Amino acid sequence: MRETPDVTVLRLGHRPGRDERITTHVGLTARALGADRVLLAGAASSRADTVVDITDRFGGPFDVETTEEPKRVIREFDGTVVHLTMYGERIQDVETDIRTAHESEPLLIVVGAEKVSFEVYERADYNVGVTNQPHSEIASLAVFLDRLYSGDELDREWADPDQIVVPMETGKKVVDPEAVEDAE
Repeated sequence: MRETPDVTVLRLGHRPGRDERITTHVGLTARALGADRVLLAGAASSRADTVVDITDRFGGPFDVETTEEPKRVIREFDGTVVHLTMYGERIQDVETDIRTAHESEPLLIVVGAEKVSFEVYERADYNVGVTNQPHSEIASLAVFLDRLYSGDELDREWADPDQIVVPMETGKKVVDPEAVEDAE
């Protein structure tokens, strides 16, 4: 992937008992599709260990952090703030501007769960709708990151994995990286 400033995904909100898998998948999607770190707020921090475990097993770099003050993170972020919401501007109308901004400054992508306060909408440099229809925040994050990186994130190389997935037409195969190196 090209060298650009950091991309942080902030998971804003988490409904215990309802969002465990969703919050975990926000972190895993951020990792797999090119973000540098995920920041889990409040009750969402309970999902950090799972994302750290996946990073340890399948490689990094990727950081997982927690915060009890997500609105402060948004307020004080030194870079471009993008809030993913179905009420935002169409991604196809703003993606070039966001990509250009990201060439010179870090990017904070805010992914909500429950109702997001108006303060987040006001602070965001961009309120972005991947679609203006109800949809999953995981899908929104995946589409946004793919648009941000123009597909380059799909060729990312992972450092120090304990396991790697071997792409195949049928079946599942996960191996020790040394097995692949020995076969080459």
